[in-house]
Amino acid sequence: MKNEGINIKERLIEKYLDKKPSHNQTKSTDINVLLNRVKVNQKNESRKKLYFSAAASTGLILFGLIIF
Repeated sequence: MKNEGINIKERLIEKYLDKKPSHNQTKSTDINVLLNRVKVNQKNESRKKLYFSAAASTGLILFGLIIF
């Protein structure tokens, strides 16, 4: 009969051992992608501000009509 406990223990230990040496890989980012993301974010923020202003103005006008 084999001792299965040792085999399982070895398998668990092997999962956490680093078999391949890690190479320092530099990540490169495309500046155009980042700039486009900033432009899209600014556009979305301006739309949100416009929608909020329109909703607040409509709310104030309706509130004013109901009171007066």
